[in-house]
Formats: sequence, C-alpha cells, structure tokens
Amino acid sequence: MSLGTLGLSGCGHALLELPGFDGAAWRADPYACRNQRRAAVPVLLRQKEQLYEARANDVTALLGQPDEEELRAGTEKVYYYYLEPGTQCEARHERSGAPCLSLRFGPLGTVTEVLADPLSPPTP
Repeated sequence: MSLGTLGLSGCGHALLELPGFDGAAWRADPYACRNQRRAAVPVLLRQKEQLYEARANDVTALLGQPDEEELRAGTEKVYYYYLEPGTQCEARHERSGAPCLSLRFGPLGTVTEVLADPLSPPTP
C-alpha cells in the first residue's frame, strides 16, 4: 500500500446503515413534503454519533441528496435536510423556516457537526 493510499483510507468511515432507521422512506420524501421524515427523526438523532466522521458520499447514500447545500470557506460545506413540510414544498422550493437536520462537513470531507431543529408539536 502506498503512503498516498494509506492517507486517503484514514479519512472518515463508511456509513452503511443505522439500525431502525428507514433510509428508503427518508429518501422518498424530498423536502419533507410528504411528512414521512418526522417519524424517522428520533431514530436518526439517537444514533447521530455514527454520522460523525462519515464521508459525504456515504451520507448521500443513506439520506439522499440534501434538500439544500451551502458551501463555506475553504472546502467546508453544510447539507440541509428538511424534517417537516413548510414553504419549501411550494413549486420553487425556496428556503424555508421549517425544521432542518444540518450536517457540517470539514476540510477532510467528513461530518464534523450534526444539528437538528426541534420539530413542531404534532397537530391533534
């Protein structure tokens, strides 16, 4: 193994699945407009530690393309996944104030921060 290969293989880890998390249902609900993500949030947050140091392509494989992506200084970026319906569900998918899951990626391309806005109380 070359030194270059050794360096690359040490950056991040594979993120195959999270036990009890229905990734297919999450991915089938872009922008959370079908309100299916809400049910998955508790399971995802209980296991959020497993998201740290995961590579961007593994996060995308698990959660799908982010609803929004923000590029930061250098090589940092943030993925946003809406957690419940809001104005982002309108035709132009404009940024919404609806609760989001935010995943920040550091310069090595791995997750360095996982934040989730509180969900709105369920309507009776």
